[in-house]
Amino acid sequence: MTAQGLGFSYGKSFRQQGLALVLVLWTLSLLMIMAASFTLTMNREAAVTVGIKNNAQALAAAESGITLAEMMLLNPDQNKRWHTDGSIYQIQFMETLVRIRMFAEAGKIDINKADQNQLQSLIAYAHVEPEKQTALVSAIMDWRDPDDLINVEGAEKEEYEDAKLKYQPRNKPFRSVEELQMVLGMDASILKWIEPLITVYSGNAQVDLSQASKEVLLAIPGLDAELIDQYIELRQKSAIEGTPVPPFSLGLKQTGSPGESNIVEIMSEALLDDGSTAIIKAVVYKNSNNQSSPFQVLNWRREDKGNVSLFSEEMSSFLVTQHAESK
Repeated sequence: MTAQGLGFSYGKSFRQQGLALVLVLWTLSLLMIMAASFTLTMNREAAVTVGIKNNAQALAAAESGITLAEMMLLNPDQNKRWHTDGSIYQIQFMETLVRIRMFAEAGKIDINKADQNQLQSLIAYAHVEPEKQTALVSAIMDWRDPDDLINVEGAEKEEYEDAKLKYQPRNKPFRSVEELQMVLGMDASILKWIEPLITVYSGNAQVDLSQASKEVLLAIPGLDAELIDQYIELRQKSAIEGTPVPPFSLGLKQTGSPGESNIVEIMSEALLDDGSTAIIKAVVYKNSNNQSSPFQVLNWRREDKGNVSLFSEEMSSFLVTQHAESK
């Protein structure tokens, strides 16, 4: 074979070897990409699985908090019952912290029973423009009253038709707080502001001041803000020391028995060590005549984490847990 023939043969061989090397390198690269993709997918699936597990664990702990709160409401020793005035109690279940806060519905403003003066003060507290307050208050009263007579600047069937709404006032009591959003003139920002202060479960025109939150007390006409702060401090001290709820003695009429309520809103929030949380809010009715099933759930929902957390710095000021646990 000539030198030229040998050169051509060697060149062809080198080209084939180079092509084979390129193919091998491409194959290895593809396998590496597939392996990395598989690893990433597995890591993601593992993270999702862990997240689902932790969320389920947090939810179970929050549900346990609701059950524990019901048990503490049934404590035969009245002084050891948890307060239903917004005090916060903290319990630890293994690696999970649970904070529980309760409000008596009697300590809220009942939108079916509150008079015009109380509703006016409530709407003013929500920072509604003065020129809109009367119209909104009247629209609320027109929604719940049984007739078609329009209150001053209020709204009945015709006004809803003019506003292009496909419904009209029920002319019956509100069935839920959420129904308030249907009232002409009510918007989401106003409802969000007043929702923690109102109820449809109390059945009382007057608020039980001994169980009302600071915000509710501020929304009641005729109460001095400084005296409210003094009372809140005194009431929290009683929760810490495990003593009866002090009466509200600022000259306004009390309703109900201080510290006692048949309908209670319970908020339970669980926090795992990895930061996973779950929040449950329930409204329960305490039926003292039924020993086998002492509580009836009137409302139960899971809250969004975006709402106020019981583990926030602001909420921690209401914490009385150390003293509650020691007792």
